Amino acid sequence: MKKSFTLLEMLIVLGIIATILSVLAVSFSTTQKKSRDAKRKGDIKAIQNGLEQYYSSCDYNYPIDSSDTLGSSIKCGSSPAVISVIPKDPKTGTDYTYNSDGTTFSLCSNSIESESITGYCVENQQ
Repeated sequence: MKKSFTLLEMLIVLGIIATILSVLAVSFSTTQKKSRDAKRKGDIKAIQNGLEQYYSSCDYNYPIDSSDTLGSSIKCGSSPAVISVIPKDPKTGTDYTYNSDGTTFSLCSNSIESESITGYCVENQQ
């Protein structure tokens, strides 16, 4: 008598493996989203700190940019850059939204993925 697995046993094992793989894929996707969101929030806080340094060293004004972005760096005149490279969104590679009238600013990411809110914004601290 040959000892082997029946077709039903093999199908059950394959079904269990498929279920485990689908759970792992969903978990991995959620982890990636949370990681990108944490990076976005960290980037925005770093930019906010750089803008506050700019404010204190550039006659108490924030940079004004008509394109709603900060460009490639934050620097005051000929002094060294406060932030030499402005971080971009980790998924899309686009700039964060920046609005300023010179005395106040708002900096936002509109692509928060893992939370119920759709965006994350910071404003000037002065």
